[in-house]
Amino acid sequence: MRKKKKNVQNIPEKNLTEVAYACDEALSADDFTWVGQDVEKGNVIVRDSVSYFKDALRRLFHDKVALTLMIILGIILFMSIVMPMISQYTMSEICDSHNLGLMSKDVNGNLHILGTDNLGRDSWTRLWYGGRISLLIAFVAVGINCVIGIIYGGISGFIGGWVDNLMMRFVEIVSGIPYLLVVILLMTIMKPSITTIIVAYTLVGWVGMARLVRGQVMQLKEQEFVISALTMGAGTGRILLRHLVPNTLSVIIVNLTLAIPSAIFTEAYLSFIGLGVPLPQASWGTLANDGITNFRYYPEQLLVPAILISLTMLGFNLLGDKLRDAFDPKLRR
Repeated sequence: MRKKKKNVQNIPEKNLTEVAYACDEALSADDFTWVGQDVEKGNVIVRDSVSYFKDALRRLFHDKVALTLMIILGIILFMSIVMPMISQYTMSEICDSHNLGLMSKDVNGNLHILGTDNLGRDSWTRLWYGGRISLLIAFVAVGINCVIGIIYGGISGFIGGWVDNLMMRFVEIVSGIPYLLVVILLMTIMKPSITTIIVAYTLVGWVGMARLVRGQVMQLKEQEFVISALTMGAGTGRILLRHLVPNTLSVIIVNLTLAIPSAIFTEAYLSFIGLGVPLPQASWGTLANDGITNFRYYPEQLLVPAILISLTMLGFNLLGDKLRDAFDPKLRR
């Protein structure tokens, strides 16, 4: 509606309230004209559409704590990948001088940032070699567990009935087997190696992801889009891959970030007690075990790998909480 101009010069200016009241009394329906609806302006999209994942990532990157954690984890991952490539030493190379202190040089003038261990190997190089092995075991083992858990839990939750009961009973049996017992048995059968640790972890580590995916699928399979897909003749595999699994990715991603520190701690614990990475290979757990013997004289040999283990585990745990807040609409503020 557009208001016509009206002469209000004859209104006495007593005060603001009386003038406003007089203006209201002077208006009538004839003072306005209908201009119609602007269809072109009404169809214009003034704001870009934001997808669910794009909005979640925007919330995540605007969180200072989450951004700081990602930077710290990125630095650790970058150093673990790049530093062994550019180092002048290898993991098992023996230098000319032994048990050097922090930031010292050997007889040839080569700098050792963390000194050397009791066998004369460069501790700085072995530290990042160990980080590469620890992160490799964690990422590969958790990735395999994720794939197995998604497939197993998705089939169990979608089919349901006696198939679901049978598959869940098997999950309960597997989850009741102690992980340490599986590792010890595999160490006696298989040659101790990184592959043995990954196999041992994946044999019993996928049950948590399977239960999580099963619960999500059981909630989603009664939704309208799944019923529509079934009505149109879509098969079980297509529904799981195109409809159900994509709708559970937010929960899966959060669970992955929480499972990685658990895998790192498990590997460090096994290596610490001598059931992990075989010599001369190193991981953060084996470095911490070696540092105990020289802790009174060279405490950095124990403290540095322990600090990296703690930072990595804390970073992934807190990042998982931030991802949960970003992906879960109920927890958004």
